[in-house]
Amino acid sequence: MQGMSERQYASHVGLSRGAIQKAKTAERLVLHEDGSIDAEASDARRAAMTDPSKTRKPPAPKLKPVPDAAVSAVGDTLREQGLAAPPVGSGTTFLQAKTANEVLKAQERRIRLQKLKGELVDRARAVAVVFRLAREERDAWVNWPARAAALMAAELGVEAAAMQKALEKHVRAHLDELAEVRPEFR
Repeated sequence: MQGMSERQYASHVGLSRGAIQKAKTAERLVLHEDGSIDAEASDARRAAMTDPSKTRKPPAPKLKPVPDAAVSAVGDTLREQGLAAPPVGSGTTFLQAKTANEVLKAQERRIRLQKLKGELVDRARAVAVVFRLAREERDAWVNWPARAAALMAAELGVEAAAMQKALEKHVRAHLDELAEVRPEFR
């Protein structure tokens, strides 16, 4: 065989075998004496005989724009894991996005496992428990001067009402200082 078969030429030009057979019938291909296709001569003849306006162009892929927040989230995830992240505005490659997705899935599975093992605590529940304990502690301190003032006054030989008033003043000042402390749950 001197040239290409129909299948080989179809693969060479990116067309179907049926399209090559039609071109052969319409004499848009150059054939060798043995019936095989002369690729170079056929390419030139097809280019000369084909109307460019009637050729199908592959449609441009319709890609949705990716929000900047998503791109920056990918970069943040990669940086958190010590991996290379794209500079802002340069775009993210598919591989980087896929890596970030795998990292997030692994983190999610780790958190789910910790929750199943009882190693993680529900944030709302923890805040409620801390608030309840702080309230109980505060109430205990507010009631303490009334209980301890008489005993302390007897030991020191001072009037119980004056001792209670002084203790309440200092305890309330101390509780006001403690009220400024805000727990942070991260």
